[in-house]
Amino acid sequence: MTPLDRAWLDSNPLPDCDSATDKNSRGRVLLAGGSALCPGALRLTAEAALRAGAGKVRAGTIDQAAIGLGLLLPECAVLALPADEDGELAEAAAEPLRAGLGRCDVLALGPGMGSRDAAGRLVRALLADPPEGPALLLDAAAISCLGECGGTLDRWHGRIVLTPHFGEMAALTGEDEDAIGADPARHACEAAARLGAVVVLKSARTVIAAPDGETLHYEGGGSGLATGGSGDVLAGVIAGLLARGAAPLLAAAWGVWLHGEAGRRVSARLGPIGLLARELPGEVPTLMAGR
Repeated sequence: MTPLDRAWLDSNPLPDCDSATDKNSRGRVLLAGGSALCPGALRLTAEAALRAGAGKVRAGTIDQAAIGLGLLLPECAVLALPADEDGELAEAAAEPLRAGLGRCDVLALGPGMGSRDAAGRLVRALLADPPEGPALLLDAAAISCLGECGGTLDRWHGRIVLTPHFGEMAALTGEDEDAIGADPARHACEAAARLGAVVVLKSARTVIAAPDGETLHYEGGGSGLATGGSGDVLAGVIAGLLARGAAPLLAAAWGVWLHGEAGRRVSARLGPIGLLARELPGEVPTLMAGR
């Protein structure tokens, strides 16, 4: 495996967006997620996508949380989507989301969703017949459900990023979580090749595996990143970079590094633990600028 360090980043720069002065040309992100249990999750993902340079973010969440999300983050548009009886996004949310797929550069699905069954119904309804062009990022329950979703991702092959932790990877593969932890690189590589996706297998030593076998690892950020909402921020950073035109492996690698280094910076100010996920996105612009 190749270490994800400054030398790799210098050899693999992000797309230049200095000339992209229109918000649409800077990249458009469509987010979907949240639940009654985690109604603020998309605030973290949306802000992180904007901080990573996306020009336009539209966030679809359960209707009960939509107004609050819009007031909390006025920089993004909000879609109020139907919820099921358990407070998760309902299958009927697929129709308004599908209407936006032709007007986005990346769809990020899953942050804040907790029900594997509800996520599976939405994933099958939304992703079976995608338009050409948009990249796809799946997080949280939108990953855990894929084992029951058959060939839903076949038409997205080559433009997918998955961001599982060990438990979500276990649900995806049917393997035991301890087995995933014993050999994360092998499991990440096998899933990447099978699904045609870049897999970001999150832990203290994050593994990033591409479908062609290229594998990176990142050991940084510190224990402070093991906190609620941290993964929602990572998903947003990667989504923002995908929207800017970064290829899936490039967006995933830079996203992992930016997220980790943001954690390192916040921990340097506050202490090794106790940081809040909402403190991470503000560090991303200066890190991207090399400051």
